[in-house]
Amino acid sequence: MTSIDWPLRVHGVLKDSRVGVVGYVPDAGHKRLIELCHQDRAMRAVVLTTEEEGVGLAAGAWLGGVRSALLMQSSGVGNCINVLGMARECRFPLLMLVTMRGEFGEFNPWQVPMGQATPAALEAMGVVVHRAETAEEVAPVLDAASRLAFDSYAAVAVLISQRVIGIKSFQEQAGR
Repeated sequence: MTSIDWPLRVHGVLKDSRVGVVGYVPDAGHKRLIELCHQDRAMRAVVLTTEEEGVGLAAGAWLGGVRSALLMQSSGVGNCINVLGMARECRFPLLMLVTMRGEFGEFNPWQVPMGQATPAALEAMGVVVHRAETAEEVAPVLDAASRLAFDSYAAVAVLISQRVIGIKSFQEQAGR
C-alpha cells in the first residue's frame, strides 16, 4: 500500500469535474472514496444492487442535467457488458472507476477470469480504457478521463491497479 491518499485526490477530481451523483456497489477498494462521497453535501452517493444499474443511473442523471460517476470492481464489469451498448448508442457521458481484482497477488481464484478480461471486454463495448498503476497516477488519469467523458460524450473507464488498492489473503478474509 502507499501513503498517497488517492481516494481524497479522486474525490477532488470528481468535485472539480462537477460530478453530482456517484453510483456504487459496496467495494473495499473504493471504501474511503465512497465515504467521502457520502460526506459531501454536493454529491449524492447511490448504493446499487448491481453494477449495470449504474449505467441507467448515469443516463438518467445526464438527462436531468447532472454529471455522474460509477464505481465498481472489475468483477462488476462483467455484469455491465450488455447495458454498455446503451451508453455507446445514446452517446451520454459514462465515467467509470474500476478497482481491479485478479491481478497482482490475488487470493481469490474467482476474481481472476473477469479481472484479466476487463480491459478487452470494455474496449469491445466501445469504452475508452485508461489505467492507473500507482496511487500517484490515479487522480491525473481520472482528470483526463473525466474531461474525455464529459467533453466528448464518451464512455471512459479508469482501471485502478490492484497494486494501488492492495492485496488480501484468505487468512485476512477468515479473520486470522
